[in-house]
Amino acid sequence: MADVQLPRPRGTMSAYVARPAGTGAWPGVVVIHDAAGMSEDLRHQGDWLAGEGFLAIAPDLLYWGGTITCIRALMRDIAAGSGPAYDDVEAARAWLIDQTGCTGRVGVIGFCMGGGFALALAPGHGFSASSVNYGTAGKDTLTERFLAGACPIIGSYGTRDIFTRRGARRLEDALTAANVDHEITFYAGAGHAFLNDHHDALFRIMKIVGIGYHEPSAHDARRRITAFFDRHLRGTT
Repeated sequence: MADVQLPRPRGTMSAYVARPAGTGAWPGVVVIHDAAGMSEDLRHQGDWLAGEGFLAIAPDLLYWGGTITCIRALMRDIAAGSGPAYDDVEAARAWLIDQTGCTGRVGVIGFCMGGGFALALAPGHGFSASSVNYGTAGKDTLTERFLAGACPIIGSYGTRDIFTRRGARRLEDALTAANVDHEITFYAGAGHAFLNDHHDALFRIMKIVGIGYHEPSAHDARRRITAFFDRHLRGTT
């Protein structure tokens, strides 16, 4: 496990890389963080994917300025469908493809804000599968027209998540109408961010109101995501 530095027009973007054990060529996964940015949780997500046999890279998309400024710009880019944030993700994807240890098939996974980005990246950005975790990227992305031709999408949402559950229902309908291979699951008892195991004070407070890690749901979601990525990135059944 190591950090790499990717030169970008706005500066140098750090990214955490997690490699599977042993040698060989592995499918790649770009891991897109939530609003916490380059956190221990993000690194753990990369480690989990590496443990399942995927070469993972988790770029710090907030590298170029203050946290609030970067988040606002990132969300604007996601909504617009283009911009520097898309270029930064493409740089991470290209880095994976350029590695001798990568098969060239790359998926994307995101959480919360990053989940919305993973959804926005599903059509037309070179990914072979997308894992969208409690993320939506505006009404325009929840349409048959936008999702036509998208890569296969696996979505994971909590029934207690007041932020995304309605959008998730629209997403499921749009994916069906667009004939996109998909799997959307709603976890009873889980709220927003149930896959993110943050430990700082703010997230401990948020957990009191049902926002945060929910182990049973997280365990099953990881099982499903691994199987979905195996099928679409590795070609296993």
